[in-house]
Amino acid sequence: MPELPEVEVVRSGVAEHVSGRKLAGVEVLHPRAVRRHLPGPEDFASVLVGRVVESVRRRGKYLWLSLRASGTPDSGSPAEGEAIVGGQAVLAHLGMSGQLLIQPRRADDEKHLRVRFRFEDEGPELRFVDQRTFGGLSLTELVPSADLAVPDSIGHIAADPLEPAFDREAVVRLLRSRRTGIKRALLDQNLISGIGNIYADEALWRARLHWAHPTAALGDEQVHRLLDSVVEVLGEALVAGGTSFDSLYVNVNGRSGYFSRSLSVYGRAGSPCPRCGASVRREAFTNRSSYSCPGCQPVPPEPHW
Repeated sequence: MPELPEVEVVRSGVAEHVSGRKLAGVEVLHPRAVRRHLPGPEDFASVLVGRVVESVRRRGKYLWLSLRASGTPDSGSPAEGEAIVGGQAVLAHLGMSGQLLIQPRRADDEKHLRVRFRFEDEGPELRFVDQRTFGGLSLTELVPSADLAVPDSIGHIAADPLEPAFDREAVVRLLRSRRTGIKRALLDQNLISGIGNIYADEALWRARLHWAHPTAALGDEQVHRLLDSVVEVLGEALVAGGTSFDSLYVNVNGRSGYFSRSLSVYGRAGSPCPRCGASVRREAFTNRSSYSCPGCQPVPPEPHW
């Protein structure tokens, strides 16, 4: 599942190619791709014609195209965090295999092309490709959340660590007030958005914390060290174009990210820890796996709640 860095790489590429352009036509080739748009695929396609993509935004693992009606004065490129409350947006969730690609108009259709966006200037089109159709697009209203206008369906999602609206001190207090393991807390999108399995494991390794460490037993210094590690690993992954393990995650030009080459523990069971040399372990975590170092990240004592 794409996490914050992968989605931000896609957002940046989409913004570069579609911001300020007017939609001339939308073609829905598979109804499941817009299943969250309850009025149906025909309505989704028709209401978008003539709309202008004002900007492309992201919170956590979600991105959206903020829209304005044709003929509405251009407000210029809104500053990061500037709200466009009351407007509408196309919300995109990539799921496990969703891709937003920029392609020349005459390029051959991808095998799993689901939705095509054409523009009035007859330039490159935006395509939503999704092999497994777990992702999807929907038209949604924008509502205020902190200093950003977000789609109403994700209004409950917390700010992510790279947002100006991220309130570190509030997150520290909330983390320490929970009675759960630290990795479960990091994956809670209502507490911190954008972090998934890969980057949680990498940040915990950097902070020398085992994934089951009780949040209530953490000190302020430990939580701040962990949040520093989260920001570092997300930032480094972003520079590297994200993490790609197969051909399903690519940027808008179809290229894979290469942060997988820099992973310290995730997916490296049996390999030596880059810091102490101990053999990286793999442990069951919910229906997934967690990777950690037994030398740097000792298993905590059982919590007494």
